[in-house]
Amino acid sequence: MDTFLLKALPLAAAAHVFEEFVFPGGFRAWYARYRPETAVSFTTTFAVGINALFLVVCSLPLLSVPSPQAIALWLTLAAVVFGNAVFHARGTLKMREYSPGVVTGVLLYMPLAVVGFLHFVQVGEASLGTAIVAALLGGSYSLFTVINHRRRARRVARPEG
Repeated sequence: MDTFLLKALPLAAAAHVFEEFVFPGGFRAWYARYRPETAVSFTTTFAVGINALFLVVCSLPLLSVPSPQAIALWLTLAAVVFGNAVFHARGTLKMREYSPGVVTGVLLYMPLAVVGFLHFVQVGEASLGTAIVAALLGGSYSLFTVINHRRRARRVARPEG
């Protein structure tokens, strides 16, 4: 099992979160301009919670016993970060302005995912089927987030009770 790739994922995720929220930061404000219809859903509490959880989950393959399940989780997370990089790149192009997270997304997330998928399949630590399922699961996360933010924004617009 290639521990370099296992270590690289949480490090890349930490660098990405740093770019989004610390230096240069400003992701929440950019997101409000990019997706104003759901910006109310992206609170500071939500951002801190989801990113803390993501950093922990990205560390699990590294901290777990080497296994096919750990590799499958790594591949799924790599697909999630690849999709996140696409989100930032598309947003940057559409808005014609820098999206906090686009640099680490394009320079770290995308190559890491491509190299990781190729490596784990080529060395036989993941089957092609596992890689495809991981890509589909991880890739669907972007769709899930859109649906979830829309749901949360509707709930804020129409408080229950």
